[in-house]
Amino acid sequence: MNTNLAVLIDADNIPPGNVKEMMEEIAKYGNPTIKRIYGDWTKPNLAKWKNLLLQNAITPIQQYGYTSGKNATDSAMIIDAMDILYAQKVQGFCLVSSDSDFTRLATRLREAGLQVIGIGEKKTPDPFIVACDKFIYLEILKKQADKKDDDKEEDKDAVDKITRKEIKLISSTISDLSDDEGWAFLGDVGSLLQKKQPNFDSRNYGFEKLTPLIKSTGQFEIEQRENPKSRNKLIFVKNKEKKKPGPKKKG
Repeated sequence: MNTNLAVLIDADNIPPGNVKEMMEEIAKYGNPTIKRIYGDWTKPNLAKWKNLLLQNAITPIQQYGYTSGKNATDSAMIIDAMDILYAQKVQGFCLVSSDSDFTRLATRLREAGLQVIGIGEKKTPDPFIVACDKFIYLEILKKQADKKDDDKEEDKDAVDKITRKEIKLISSTISDLSDDEGWAFLGDVGSLLQKKQPNFDSRNYGFEKLTPLIKSTGQFEIEQRENPKSRNKLIFVKNKEKKKPGPKKKG
């Protein structure tokens, strides 16, 4: 069964570029049956959105800023999200914003048993990121779009370097799932990594998939096994055993 998703976009906190790539990414996780974007469309700073909305069949929701200092867009999105939740027509939400004000909303939707995917810029505060099941950075989607265009220079700033922190996270996750011989199924490892750190994404480090990322570290063993149900091989991973220091030579 395909998951129906409600896509709610905060126009005040998201740049208009790469909307097409964003919608293609969302389609990987379900069918975006509701697509709405919120903002004060009388303001000139949102003008760049207008053609993109028509091209991607996104419905603009007008929200005037009645009071200075208050974000009316946030309130409108939250009210709509709760109405959609109670209508029970979707199984998940995609909240597109870099604003931590949606942290409680993401938490509430997950409490109701719905999947929540967040999309925003790398400046997005951690509380909103960890409140989602999965969080995707817009900079990575932009980088992917640029790679498709040979005339554009690759945005190297969009790629993070793998640090000891990420290697430790992968290692501990493998240990959590490993059998008596230390092997863990890579699919399970990927799922648990996502639960532990919603913004963990191989593409953040320049790899399309988790397997080449793990290979690149040199810290893990990888084994392919036959799959009785498919021609595709099953991939298992294991922490490399640390070499014990040999006996000291007597001088």
